[in-house]
Amino acid sequence: MRKLRAIVLMTGLSALMVAPAGAFTDPTNSDIAPYTALSGAPMDAIKQAMETTHLGLSLRVDPKSKSIAGIARYTVQALSELNAVEFDLDPRFKITSISIDGVELGLSEWRNDGGKLIIDLPNAVGEAGYVDVQISYGGQPRIAPNAPWDGGFVWAKTPAGQDWVATAVQGTGCDLFWPCLDHPTKRVGMLDLSVTVPAPLVVAANGRLSGVEHNGEWSTYRWQAKYPNDYGVSLQIGPYETVSTDYKSRHGNSYPITFWHLPGHHDQATRLVGEMEDYLDFFESKIGPYPFGNEKVGVVETPHKGMEHQTINAYGNKFVLSAEGYDELMQHEFSHEYFANQLTGKRVADLWLHEGLGTYMQPLYLDWKDGRMAYNAKMSDLRKRIVSKVPVAPAVEVQSTLYDDREKGWGGDIYYKGAWIAHTLRYLVGDEAFFRSLTRLVYGRATPKPGNFGHQVASTDDFQRIVEEEYGSELDWFFNTYLREAELPKLSVTRSGSRLSLVWDTVSEDTFAMPVEIRIEGDVQTVAMPEGHATVTLPFVDAHVTVDPYSKVLRENEAIAAWRSQEAADRQKKQAK
Repeated sequence: MRKLRAIVLMTGLSALMVAPAGAFTDPTNSDIAPYTALSGAPMDAIKQAMETTHLGLSLRVDPKSKSIAGIARYTVQALSELNAVEFDLDPRFKITSISIDGVELGLSEWRNDGGKLIIDLPNAVGEAGYVDVQISYGGQPRIAPNAPWDGGFVWAKTPAGQDWVATAVQGTGCDLFWPCLDHPTKRVGMLDLSVTVPAPLVVAANGRLSGVEHNGEWSTYRWQAKYPNDYGVSLQIGPYETVSTDYKSRHGNSYPITFWHLPGHHDQATRLVGEMEDYLDFFESKIGPYPFGNEKVGVVETPHKGMEHQTINAYGNKFVLSAEGYDELMQHEFSHEYFANQLTGKRVADLWLHEGLGTYMQPLYLDWKDGRMAYNAKMSDLRKRIVSKVPVAPAVEVQSTLYDDREKGWGGDIYYKGAWIAHTLRYLVGDEAFFRSLTRLVYGRATPKPGNFGHQVASTDDFQRIVEEEYGSELDWFFNTYLREAELPKLSVTRSGSRLSLVWDTVSEDTFAMPVEIRIEGDVQTVAMPEGHATVTLPFVDAHVTVDPYSKVLRENEAIAAWRSQEAADRQKKQAK
């Protein structure tokens, strides 16, 4: 689930699989600049013309003063002529110096206007040219009011009283602690991250650990990551110990799984590392190679609930057990290594590609692990949570505040309805076309292998195009009805003698051609409905009929609607008391 003004973001805020709590920062909050509170805002011409091929980011984190000091050293490539460069940086930080190609600029040559840092270049940089930019800054970063949903720094203490620090910035943006291009389509090509902390604290971060230096009372941890998701860049600092194993992939490569945990949690962390091996086998068999096998699978215990930070998933679920025998939060957050960090949606309105497809990985995993009954139980639970008051993937751009609008329910529907849309799409197109579509969406190719793919940025329209190619038929009627309209399709079922009539009713102008299974006296048949309606002749007048007996199609359900109304009324009564 980012700094969402009107266009993009991602990954979505996935720290909970239960009904999401308030997720993104309200731009009217007095503790944050309105521009900084908005992530993924439409880019101006300067940002569009920039690619950041390398970033050396050095940070000194002081838990005692709750402050940071940083130096960002960028190599910027011009996609077209640049007379200035631009970054996003929370204006609460004091910028102490800015240099271009090693020459420090005067104060009149740059300005940070409410979080938009614009730096005039001494000389224009032509298309395909490069310029080195260094920004030194420091101060007290925003303290997260409600991490991970309303983001910033978390300055906490472990149960033993030691410093425990984390960042969680998805809903607000990377500019909460480093100068960046806060937009999902603008990733850093290579990040060299150096973090200095008081000894004996440990830093767990993105990518591969390239070195550790101890200098008296301070230690410096050096990490390197390729193409990190900007909100996925994170710091986790604490008195960590580790559990680690090497995983041998079904795709022929090997990579480490490492869990950074607090002292005393070795056994619990070991159990979850074992679970992670199961998750990997599932994802690699259903979707494709783990996207970051050249770095690591990382999990770190945090003082907040959790977040899908790239190669270093934040975990704060307290090792709770579930009746299904797996850690629901950890599995969901790990799904975002595929659906968010490898594949990133183009717009806020495409967030369901992260959260809906990521959520659908849970019933799929349960089916893979335990069988169809576990899958069906999970899908039944998700179905009860669907609201359907606004479109899941609106054609128009949306603002981040839509996530927090409990009345409209979009912040839940992108998870639950998104998962059910995937379930129904799978029924329509079949397993082969469905899973090939997911693979192409995630990797940009049908036959990914370790090392032959890069990260992908895609929209709902892109996913529709891929599915249509795999299925061999246009699917405007499906994507428009389920994703670009709010109301669920209604299936009218009537009987007259031995005739059974089925009619689809939708608000979309497209003919809803969804086939439906019916069970007549125990025998199941599929009724094609290319014109949105069909008639079936029953074997006798009183034949028992069950429509959609295996719940393969997402549609209006009067019983669930009545139950939801009852639940809402009960909540209002309790609140009144």
